[in-house]
Amino acid sequence: MDFLTELRRELDVFGALLDGDLSTPVEHCGDWSLADLAAHMGAGNLWVVTAVKEGHGDNYDEGSVPRDQAALRAWYAASADALVETLSADPSTAAWTFAPPHTVGFWRRRRYHETLIHRWDAEHALGSTTPMDPEFAADGVAEVFDTMAPRMVARGAAAAPARAVRITATDSGRSVTYGPGDPVAEVSGTAEDLLLMLWGRKPRDTDAIAWTGDRRAGSDVLAGPLVP
Repeated sequence: MDFLTELRRELDVFGALLDGDLSTPVEHCGDWSLADLAAHMGAGNLWVVTAVKEGHGDNYDEGSVPRDQAALRAWYAASADALVETLSADPSTAAWTFAPPHTVGFWRRRRYHETLIHRWDAEHALGSTTPMDPEFAADGVAEVFDTMAPRMVARGAAAAPARAVRITATDSGRSVTYGPGDPVAEVSGTAEDLLLMLWGRKPRDTDAIAWTGDRRAGSDVLAGPLVP
């Protein structure tokens, strides 16, 4: 999957949304406005540049972000350019990361999915969302369980699952099982609906998601929290 090309595209789509009203609340990001979300995205871009170039994750800073609309747009665009330039290195290049593999390739995938979710957040805040590619959304579902959920457990923010759930994307055909043993339940839907549900953008009881098996036990497993 060409994460770098798709990351560039998603970064640019997000940047174009900053022509909108920056005071608009972003529903699924606490008390953030669109300006706050832009600050988060740009700071995250620059954090990853440091992680690759300097080999540490200590320089995350949202405190020095300009708030004038034109200046914020320019600052964000510069952060996006710096990120893509940095991640244009060979994907096997060593880098500091918070989970394996400790390579540039990790960040290509992670920043793509971060940008995808927050692009959706910004579009949703402004009143119109565009569809996600099913294959990339399905990989986002996989990333929740191979990277994000284990990190939440390791940080003590969630308990390790005691039972297993299978998650199946009906449009891509990809499936992942989270937890030990045979699945007690299966949840299925389009990759986009599943990804939005797992990231808390849609409820687990949305009509877009189908459950089979022990729904209560499965829902307990997915309660996590799976992501920050």
